[in-house]
Amino acid sequence: MYQVTKQFGFSYGHRLIKHKGKCERYHGHNGLVEVVCEGPELNENRMLIDFDIISKALKSWIDEELDHRMILNEKDPMTELLTKKGEKFLSMPDDPTAEALARLIFDHAQKSGLPVKQVTVWETPTSHASYSR
Repeated sequence: MYQVTKQFGFSYGHRLIKHKGKCERYHGHNGLVEVVCEGPELNENRMLIDFDIISKALKSWIDEELDHRMILNEKDPMTELLTKKGEKFLSMPDDPTAEALARLIFDHAQKSGLPVKQVTVWETPTSHASYSR
């Protein structure tokens, strides 16, 4: 099997309303997304997939949907205020944990036709969560 990995940075704010600790307060991260693609064959250019194809499928989506956004549980009371103020934010069905963000990005990568194997979201240089199927 061949693998290629592409990384993307993004900044975001969130809070975990179900968490009992400091992460239940609004805070931010300079996150790093790592996307691993895998497959058994190389293409005619001797590549599994061109890094540019991965970037085109994910970079603009991450920039538009996640970068410099508040990412909140849809039950978070702040969503109502942000909506009234016309602020862009992303709401998720549950708490926007690193695990949930990894799954969200994985699903988008797969829908974009990438041969994605795993997505890892680094919240800090020492803490990350991954999703794979």
